[in-house]
Amino acid sequence: MADTASDGNGRTYAPDADHAFPDDRLNAVLEFLDDDPEVQTYLDAQNVNPVQRKGYNDHGSKHISIVRNRALCLYDLLKEAGVPFNGAADQGLDEADESVIIALAATLHDIGHVVHRDSHAYYSIPLAADILDRILPEFYDTEDAVRVKGETLHAILCHHTSEDPLTTEAGVIRVSDALDMERGRSRMPYEMGGRGINTLSSQAIRNVSLQRGDERPVLVEIEMTNAAGVYQVDNLLKAKLRDSGLEDDVRIVAVNINEDTDQLVERIEL
Repeated sequence: MADTASDGNGRTYAPDADHAFPDDRLNAVLEFLDDDPEVQTYLDAQNVNPVQRKGYNDHGSKHISIVRNRALCLYDLLKEAGVPFNGAADQGLDEADESVIIALAATLHDIGHVVHRDSHAYYSIPLAADILDRILPEFYDTEDAVRVKGETLHAILCHHTSEDPLTTEAGVIRVSDALDMERGRSRMPYEMGGRGINTLSSQAIRNVSLQRGDERPVLVEIEMTNAAGVYQVDNLLKAKLRDSGLEDDVRIVAVNINEDTDQLVERIEL
């Protein structure tokens, strides 16, 4: 399989690359989403409440781009390793629909932020449902559209709530949401004076890469510059990996690349 990442670090899905799954339907859906004015407006508008009004990290179009790219790269690595996916399969859908569900859920999982940051996953459901009702008939008949919609909404709901994912597709979304942790995500609240733990810990993360693993199908390598990054890894990413269904498939290694000999934390492995 050709490398799925244009930057060589498993961070960017490249539509023209060879993948371990059928990608024609996915690529058509991605092109539609990127050209859709309503979707793109939501991705911009959903950043106002979390960033400007609450001082949290980025939840806008950049966050969505990162999460979607990493979700598709993670999916590709898992498929290459033969990890079974059950969301589309349980509904009698095609293998080609697995990646569509993942891409749609990654794109729409945070639109509930236009209502409120708190409990946003629940607000995302009706908003995403309306969008899916408009988009899915472009690609599916009525029966398949209903099934893809249901699986997409399940993945959206499970990304950031107490509900555990019941499908591998939803597990990919849950984990990928936490893989957007590098310092760029906290740029806006940091420049606005925010110094909360989410902002400071994100500032400590220099790089996140997804690679083929040896012991497990996927290796996530995280480079951090100081111990504040531990919060992102141990409190946020670890929590998302737990009960995702991917605990046995993803190995996470975080390394403090600061050469200071008095480092509080040198390495974390999940």
